[in-house]
Amino acid sequence: MRVSQSLAVKIITAANRERPADAVMREEFRTQRDMMPSDIAAISQSVFNYFRWRGWLDLEIPLNEQIRKARELARNFAANPSAFAEVDLCERIAPEWVRGELEISPAWARAIQGEPKLWLRAQPGQGRTLAGKLGAAKSAGEHFPDAVNYFGEEDLFQCDEFHAGEFEIQDLASQVVGWLCAPQPGETWWDTCAGEGGKTLHLSALMQNKGLIWASDRAEWRLKSLKRRAARAKVFNFRSVPWDGGVKPPTKTKFDGVLVDAPCSGVGTWQKNPHARWTTDLRDVQELCAIQKRLLAHAAPGVKPGGKLIYAVCTLTRSETTEVAADFNSKFAAEFEPLELPGENYGRLPTTATLTIWPQDLGGNGMFIAGWRRKK
Repeated sequence: MRVSQSLAVKIITAANRERPADAVMREEFRTQRDMMPSDIAAISQSVFNYFRWRGWLDLEIPLNEQIRKARELARNFAANPSAFAEVDLCERIAPEWVRGELEISPAWARAIQGEPKLWLRAQPGQGRTLAGKLGAAKSAGEHFPDAVNYFGEEDLFQCDEFHAGEFEIQDLASQVVGWLCAPQPGETWWDTCAGEGGKTLHLSALMQNKGLIWASDRAEWRLKSLKRRAARAKVFNFRSVPWDGGVKPPTKTKFDGVLVDAPCSGVGTWQKNPHARWTTDLRDVQELCAIQKRLLAHAAPGVKPGGKLIYAVCTLTRSETTEVAADFNSKFAAEFEPLELPGENYGRLPTTATLTIWPQDLGGNGMFIAGWRRKK
């Protein structure tokens, strides 16, 4: 326990804006090859507990004591969340600037103070089967037949089902983005900010590996990772191509659907990434808002008449969500009309052209999704 505590102190001390806590942890764990999985789990929990409960800590006392206090707070919250006053939760979970960008409700505060769930995406129609194979797993039910909540301790990257391409690790809210895109077999889609390909692979699964997906990103190393993931998942109906978000698109193709899963402040992920609460600031939000508006404007010409344009960000700030959608509406009203997203297909979500998913809604990340259709 003492070794775990000292390593947690080292990680917390080294973590900063440029080196997030999870990245520092990965570096440390790579150098500690003889560590037991139980030690790794204990260190990870200590680090995340510290940042999750930082607003309750006296930062003037020794870091060891702060970590112990955070562990105690996390244990008490897990046992009895209602013992924590709503006003106290809302005031302490995040920096002051957040209050100008979103409503800090008691429900959201309680949701992001709890331990996050680990979500998997099975191949279409295989959710219950996958849950049975993995054990310590549960299908999300009729509204989300491909989503599986895993709560076991096995290293999923080592299991046979992962190497056979039977599932991807993908948050539930992220999966909703793919379902709301609703791509059809044989269509042509563009995933403009594909990253390492989580949503590209989901689009392909929904398209039954038919049609074509253009996957672009400004970072070529992410596209290389996408190719490796696609090979394991047996996904072949895609092309990867660099795109820096500029006016010139990577292809002259006109698409049935364009997904702009834009870079964002990640406020929707603060349950599983609590360190970011204390390193993200309003300047980040404002800079990203400008990038998001530019990406939408530059991607929109790629949509064919009658085609869909979907905007998604895993954040909840007004500047990056409803304000970006309103800006697009004001500038492109002659070419695009709002597209109602069938949220009623997924339980408690509404049907609307702009959909905000809070962590307390589904038990995953927070997500904002907006849709438009190009006029014929």
